[in-house]
Parts: sequence; C-alpha cells; structure tokens
Amino acid sequence: MPTKTLVNPAHGPGNTCLAFSPDGSHLYTGGADTLVRIWDTSLGEDQEPPCAMESNEEVLTIAATSTSWFSGSKDSDVRQYESGKPHLLGLVTNTAGIPVRCVAADPKGKRVAVTSDEPTVGVVNLEDITQMSTLEGHTKAVRKATWHPSSPLLTTCGADGNIIVWDLSSDTPKQEKVIEGLLPAVADSDAPEFNHDCSALWHTSGQYFFVATRTHEIVTISRSDWSKSSTLSDDACTGDITALALSQNGIYLAAASKSGIFIWSTQNRRMLFRYQGALNAPVTQMAFSPSKNLLAWTDTAGDLTRWPDPIPASAPDPVKINLGTNSVTVPVKRNGTPTLFDDDNVLTSRADKTSRDETGLDEDLGIDMDNDDWILDDMDGALNDDGEAKRLPGEGGVKEMAVSVTKAQPAFQPGSTPMENRKRYLAYNMVGVIEVTDQDTHHIVNVEFHDRSLRKSYHFTDHFRYDLASLGERGALYACQPEAEHVAHIIYKPYGTWASQSEWTYELPTGTRILGVAAGGPPPSKSLREKSDADIGGQGNVVLATSDGELIFLTGSGVERACLSMPGDFVTMVAGGEWVFIISRDGSTTMDGSQNLTGRLIKFDDFCVLQKDALPIPKKHTVKWVGITEEGAPALYDSSGVLHIMPRFRIPMSATWMRVLDTNKLERREGKHESYWPVGVAGDAFMCLILKGRQAHPGFPRPLIQELPIRFPFKRTEPKEAPLEEHFARETMLLDILRDSLGEDELTTDSLAARELALDKELIQLIQHACKTDRLARALDLARLLHLTPSFDMAIKVAGFYHLLGLQEKFEALKADRTADDRLEGLRDRRRALADDFAPVPAMRLPNAIASGQFSSRPKAFQDFRPPPALHRPGLERATPSTGAPARAGHTDTQMTDDATVYGGSTQNDGWESPSSDGRRKRPLEEDLSRAGSPGFDSGVKRRAIGDSASAVRAAVPPPRSNPFARKPGAESNNNNRNPFSRGADAHKSVHKSESFFTKVDAAETEKTKRPAQAKAKQKDKKEVGRQTTLFGLPPAQPADKGGKGSGRPKKKSGTPSGDSQETATAAAQESQTETQTTEVAMEESQESGDTQVDEPSQVPTDVETQDTDAMDTADPGSPIEWPDSPEPRKRELEVAAG
Repeated sequence: MPTKTLVNPAHGPGNTCLAFSPDGSHLYTGGADTLVRIWDTSLGEDQEPPCAMESNEEVLTIAATSTSWFSGSKDSDVRQYESGKPHLLGLVTNTAGIPVRCVAADPKGKRVAVTSDEPTVGVVNLEDITQMSTLEGHTKAVRKATWHPSSPLLTTCGADGNIIVWDLSSDTPKQEKVIEGLLPAVADSDAPEFNHDCSALWHTSGQYFFVATRTHEIVTISRSDWSKSSTLSDDACTGDITALALSQNGIYLAAASKSGIFIWSTQNRRMLFRYQGALNAPVTQMAFSPSKNLLAWTDTAGDLTRWPDPIPASAPDPVKINLGTNSVTVPVKRNGTPTLFDDDNVLTSRADKTSRDETGLDEDLGIDMDNDDWILDDMDGALNDDGEAKRLPGEGGVKEMAVSVTKAQPAFQPGSTPMENRKRYLAYNMVGVIEVTDQDTHHIVNVEFHDRSLRKSYHFTDHFRYDLASLGERGALYACQPEAEHVAHIIYKPYGTWASQSEWTYELPTGTRILGVAAGGPPPSKSLREKSDADIGGQGNVVLATSDGELIFLTGSGVERACLSMPGDFVTMVAGGEWVFIISRDGSTTMDGSQNLTGRLIKFDDFCVLQKDALPIPKKHTVKWVGITEEGAPALYDSSGVLHIMPRFRIPMSATWMRVLDTNKLERREGKHESYWPVGVAGDAFMCLILKGRQAHPGFPRPLIQELPIRFPFKRTEPKEAPLEEHFARETMLLDILRDSLGEDELTTDSLAARELALDKELIQLIQHACKTDRLARALDLARLLHLTPSFDMAIKVAGFYHLLGLQEKFEALKADRTADDRLEGLRDRRRALADDFAPVPAMRLPNAIASGQFSSRPKAFQDFRPPPALHRPGLERATPSTGAPARAGHTDTQMTDDATVYGGSTQNDGWESPSSDGRRKRPLEEDLSRAGSPGFDSGVKRRAIGDSASAVRAAVPPPRSNPFARKPGAESNNNNRNPFSRGADAHKSVHKSESFFTKVDAAETEKTKRPAQAKAKQKDKKEVGRQTTLFGLPPAQPADKGGKGSGRPKKKSGTPSGDSQETATAAAQESQTETQTTEVAMEESQESGDTQVDEPSQVPTDVETQDTDAMDTADPGSPIEWPDSPEPRKRELEVAAG
C-alpha cells in the first residue's frame, strides 16, 4: 500500500473545508484566509491553483454540482461560481449577518440547503432563488446538512445534539423523524468541537446512514425504523471523530480522529486500512474522489493532503460498483426461533417495538448476538448514561440519586466582548466605547465617546494587554492580570483635569488577580475637553474586586479609602455617581438551575449597604448585563430577555425590582430571530444593539445603537384603557425616582409639576371612560391617584356631566381631604422620617469610660451615670468681720485667703455678707444689682469697705432732691470714678442665682420685732402720714417736690392721691434701691445692739428724697452711673415727718 502523499499549504491556520466536483477533475478548498482555491486533481504538488477572492471573511463550507460550485462564509453570503473556475455567477442567499455553516446540494443539482447559527434551515430553489423553504425544528444552530441519494429526504444535524430527517417531497416540508441524544451538544460556536464533521452520510443504497456519536463511535441508523443497527469501532481508533467520508460505491468508509485515519468496510463493519503517516493537525473535512482511488483531507493548519491509492489493488475498487455490493449492505436482525407461543412472541415484539419508539434511540442497543459480524462494545454501555438512567426504572431496579449540577456563571465585565478576529470591545455603554485591536506584540486601545462636545476621544498603545476596562463619567479605568514577573495593576485615566500628572497606577500583591473593575462619578457640569478648575466635582471613584475576596475603594486621584470583604463569589459590578452595585453569589448554585445571585448597593460616602436583595433571575438563566439608568437607578438584563429596574433605591433596604420590558413580546420581533445586546436605559427608552440569529455579541464594524420603547408587561389588551394605564404606571415609576432625589426641604420642581399635570390629564380620560361605562368604583380609585388639587375639580365636572351625584360627592370629599393635608409636604415629611429612621445609633456611654475622660462631649439624656458636678459660685466670697463689729463664728482670714487664691479675686474691696437664719452666706447686694442690670458687670463696683463701721455709714447723708444716677462732682477716688457696668475681670465668672436679696428682706422683716422704743416712735409718725405698706412691708415712695428743678410742668403735692403715676413709679424704683441700702444699715444696727426681744411691729425707715423724673431724663446717657452713699436714717426720719 503506497504511503506517499501530496501535501500543499492551501490556506492559513484555522478551519478549512473541501469538496470534489462530480466528475472528480477539480478539488475546491476554502479556509480562514477568505480564499477558495481550485485544485486540478491530475496535477501534483507543484501547481498554482486559481483563487476566488469575493468572500470578505472566513470560508466555512463548499458544495459542488455538475454545473457550478457554491461557497458559504462567515460574512453570511452564499455565492455561486462557474464549475471549475473562480467566476462568480451571483449570490444565492444571505443569512442576515450570521455565519453560514453548511451548504449542501441535492443529487439533481436543483436545490441547496443552507444552515447557519440560526436554528432554522433554508432550502433554496436554484432555478428561482426567491423560492425558499424554511425548516424549523432545532433549538440551536444547525451544523451540517446532507441529502438522501435518491429520495427527497434531507438530514440536518444541530448543535442541540439532535438529528432531524425532513421530507421535502411536497411543497410543505414535514419532519420524518427526530433522533435525540445521538450527537454531542455543542453550544459554543468558537469551540473546536463545533467544527467537527457531524454529517449524516447516507449510504449509496439509501437504506441507512453513518454518523459519529458523542461516545466516539460510528453507528449506522436504519431508515426502516430509524434505530441503531450496527456500530463501527476499533481499539486503535480513539478520541473524537472529526471527519467522515464514504467512497463513491459505498463499500468503504473513512474516518479521521486524533489517533489517525482509518478505513472500514461497510459490508462486515471491520477496519481494513490505516494511514501510516502522522497527522500534524486535526482533520476538519475529508472526501473520496468520485472518479479515482484518491482520498483527500484538510486540517486546521491549512494544509491540503491527498492520499493516492488508499485502497490497494487487491481490494475492491472504491469507485466501480460490483455485483455483490448491495448484498450485505443492510444488517438484518434475526428473529427468535418460533415456539409454541408464537402469538406471545408477536405481542412481545410489538410491545418492544412500541417501547423503543417511545423511550428513544439509546435504549435500543441493536446487538444481534447471532450475527458474527457484530463487534461487542468493551465499555458495556458505560458511556450511555441516558439509556441506563431510563432503563433502570422500567426494569424495577433502584435508580441512583441523580445530581444535576448547575454551572456557576463566571465573573464578567458589563459591555465587554471576547476577542474575535483580533478585535474586541472592552467597554460599551452610554458614555462611549473602548475598542481593542491585537497587534501580536501589543494592543491598540481606541476610546470614542458618543457626545464629543463633553469629552475628547483618544487612543494609546497598550503593552500590558489590558483585559478589563470601565468607562465612567469622569475617567476610564483599565486593568491587567499578573503575568510572569509582572503583578496585576490598574491604571486610571481622567478625561480632563486642571492638574498635571492626573493618571495614576495601583498595583496589587503578587499572585492576586483582578476579577472586576468599576469607575463611577457624577456627570460633568461642563465640558471636559478643556482644562479648567470650574468643575469641582472631582475625578470620580474607583472600585475593584480581587481574587482575595476584597472590594477596594479608591478616589479618582488614587486615594485608598476602604477595603471591604466581599461576601460570596464575585460576578459583576457597575458604578454610578453615588454608589456601586455589586452582584455576587452567596453560596453555590442550586440543583434546579438557579444561580443564587445577590445584589448589593454600597454608597461611596460611608460604604454602607443601601440595598440588598436577591436578583430576579429565572432558573436556568444568567445575568447578561447590569448598568444604571439615566436617572441613576440600577438596571438588570437577563438571558431570558427581561429588563429589570430598581426605582426606589434611595429608600434604605426597602426597594424592589420592577419588570419594565420583556423583549420576547416586542412587536418587531414577530417573524424574526433576533436578540438584543443592552447598552443603557435613558428615560423610557431601552438603548441596545440588535443581533441577528445566534449572534451572541456585536462585531465589527461597530453597529448603530437602536432605541426600543420600554413597555411594562401588562396583560390587559383593551385598546383605550390599557395604553393609558401602562403609561401612567411607567411615568409614575420615573417620577418616584425623581422625587426620592429631592432634598429634605424641597417640595417639588417645575419639571415634576409639569409631568404630574400631564399624568392627571390621562387620569381624567380614564375617569371619563369609567363614568361612561358605569364603573364607579374604578373611577373612584382613579381619582385617588390624582396629583394636583385642581385636577379634582375636573373630575367633579366629569361626574356631574354624567349625572353621578354620589360619585361627585365622593370626589368632593377626596378634594377636601387633599386640601387639608398637603401631598407634597407629606412626601417631604416621609423623606425626613426615613432619614431619621436610619440615623446612626450613638454609642453607649459607660461610667468607667466617662470617668476616664474617654468621652469629652456633652452627655445625652438617660446616658449619663455620673454624680452631679459641684457648682462653683465665684461671686459668693467668704464673709469677713467688719472693723468694730464682732467677728462671726466660722469665718476666718484663712478661709478668705483660700477663696481669693482659688478665684483670683481681691478681698480688699469686696462687699461683706451677713449670714441668714439657716447659716448660708449671702452675696453682696451691690453685686446682685450690677449682675441684674448689665450682662457685663464690673468687679470693681464701688462698695463699702470692710473696715467701715455702721456709724460711719449712717453719717453719710445725700443732699435732698439729688439724682442718684448723676456723677458726683467731688468724687476723685478711683473707686468712685469706675463704671459698675463696664466689663471687668469678674465678667468671666459663672453667673448663678443669688438669694441675697430675699434673705435680706426676710432679715428686715425680722428686725421689726427687734427695734427699740425709738423705732416705735418712728412707726407712729409714719402712721400719721398715712402711708400704705407694700408686699414686703416697705412703704412706697412719695412724689418728690420738684421745687426749682422743674421744667415748667405743674407741681403736685405729695399728699394728693392724684399724683402723676409715671413719676410715682420712677420714684418708687429709685427709692427701692435706697431702701435696700437702708435695710442693710438697719440689719447691721440690729446685730450690733443684739436686741432679741419681740415688740409690736414697726416699719423700717426707707424713704429717700429723689429728683424729678424730667431731670433724670435730661441726664447724660453716656455718663457712668454713680451709686449714692447710704443716708443717715435719723435725719431722713425728720425730713419725712416735716413733709
């Protein structure tokens, strides 16, 4: 057997395909270099084949007929060329932006079947390409299609693992048979297994076909009952079967695997020949020549290999048809030997056949023990998991516990795509796009923005191969993984800044990987294209999740602020202006397909969790996108096609997810197979990219952003009310987001009021329709939803128009209730209450902590356990004995010296104190008067010296009718010239309540019973005058005789009852002060005399002559006030008596 092969480098590395022309004269090959080469099979290796270069992308499939050949490429076009030449005849069909996977021509050359990444198959009439039939039955992409050699049967093999046989004999295609679980299910089109040849090769007899199964075997499927009839296997053939080829006469079957190329006999199902050479790369497609003994194949290295004479001359020719070719082509199962119970056998065989049809193909092993041509399976069906699981319950056995493992969704970056054709998107959102181009040694990063008036686009060379990026409002964030000696790091590039060196880098420890990044910040208030310091909003915030379970928060300038522990497994995150929304998996996935994902909203200012809730992801679905709306609310899109928004996210721990759009129910999707790649949410519009067919992510060139209207998935279909109700609910959701963003003192804004008015108009329409249809309860419910108070007037008019008096009264009651309680103020109070409910809780103040001085702030109520502090009274000086007066017990010079040392005061000019009946000290009266009269009293107020005796005090008598507040002309001493109301050193002392005044009054009352006979004579004289006693027993002041001091007003006598009230009040106030001084003198005299006998009550002389009120008014207000000396009581008595 010759082993020399012909190898030609046909295409670049990647997926390749080939096809022979029906006459075998030409061989067509296509590859990843977008070329189709036409090889002459009669020539050797030294030939330069012509090329067809019309394809824009990778060529994935080739088919040929007697008159033309066809190519299908990744650019979604199916092209038709002239047979044996690279002359384009035209386009047959287009798959609308998705790759063409297979093109198969029927034996007559009149129709071609086209498969793609869509689950549908198109059958095009070559005579009229406008006539195309669509076959629907697969759930995933269709990988291969083959025709029956004689009948109008088409066999399609899908990525869902199913084989469907179609009957195309009539104008309406129908499914002949669906064979499940035979092929491997491959969902990822980029996986190497997706490009393996899984074609169903029909035998030339048309009685069965060959197919490579998921258990790495080659089986034959009989057309009679669509069951497995035989198996082709050998110990030498291991691994995946990547390609199959059938000889022209159907005698030989060639198969390629990673262990080599093998040729079997289709008659006895034994392996006959094997390619002795080594395979440099996996074989992608293989074919026998229809005219000569030649086997050709292509591999992933792009090479074309031709094996001449693979079948030796001693064996039957692979092209010529022998007489015994069809004698043993169909393996026939032998029936059991007839017995006495033939009827039972017939019934059993029928039951078995029915059971096989119901339970599927895998239960039918198809092993005929009497057929020597069978080769037993050494694995004993160990790889046939489904068949074993189905068979055990039917046999009465105990089934093992089946564990359904749900694959956990890995971490991903929102808006990113995988690398495809050396290009990818790192970020795609409402701000802009980050594109990456692979240049082998480095990457070129291109950043473009949607609004170029705010930000300037740029590009740079990336030598670190950044694979994560986030495009924020204030800057772009990039991250790379650790490689060799380089550690993982991030780099942040602000868009515009007034400071130099705005970019910064943050490196992670060795071995730490970055799982996700997010850049947030408030939208700019002005353009960032120019450097300016007018916008002080900062450079945003940066968050990154690491493989060490950390969430690291940094500012836009690189300041590390917090490092939080990440609960569970990180999945994805997105950052806004005030918060970051993080999705993680708390625990493991469930057996029923749930991802068990939780979302957390963490604030940037205090790193507290604002919201935490499980994500509303349906079972067996995953998160596809997470982002923020234009209003700042978190948004979520899952693989089931549902968009969710959290509108009340500002209410702590109370928000819920709302379903705002179900893309499966869009009107534009009817009759189309398309999906949507989210970009953002702006108001009531869903911004996305539309993907055709099975396309999972956008490609290049960059598609345009489409705008889809958001519609709540409400179920009502009434044409008039349903749209209004849906719009009202959607607009209310947006208004709630805007209201929650108002401050605590804000009621509303102009835009909010305008939108509320528009909603009220729609509600009035609904109320009118409810009244018209006599649904009064519905009308009342709608009226409760009105926002503005004037809108109730319109509702009342509508009710009156339809003569609904009862409803009209209810509307008026609702209006009165709304007028009484302001709705906007209620909403504001609610926001305030929520802020108060979530205020920080103060720490407990323990006694030991307070005693040690740990808490220096003022304690709060019910949290202070300390004893009351001692009250220091700086004004209460210890009393000292006066000169000539007996010393008081318990008051020594030492005590006075100690007080002076503590309070820093002087004891020379301090006033004296007299003890009260209970032994308490009293503050000097002059100090009390100065404290009450001015907040800045002076410690140097003129006082009587401690050494002055009572007799000296009595000797000082002021001149009659003098103003006590006027400056004395003869006062030269410092004590007399000082203003008692000027601020002094004592002004800083603590001001405390003094009881000296009342104590002295009580002492004066006591002295009434201690007066000698002389005091009784005074009382008798006063009674003759006819004075009235005051509250404390002190007589009121008499009007002073103005004499020559008057200003022209008429004088009034002191004895007349109709005196001027104002003058009397002024004189009484002045006299009260003088009376107090006199009382002190009387008290001192009482102490000197020591008389304790109680006689009849006597009045203390307190009358003092005062000046006219007009004279007081004319005094200089800026001059300092001088207190008069204490008068002599006896001289005053005579004056009163004379008056």
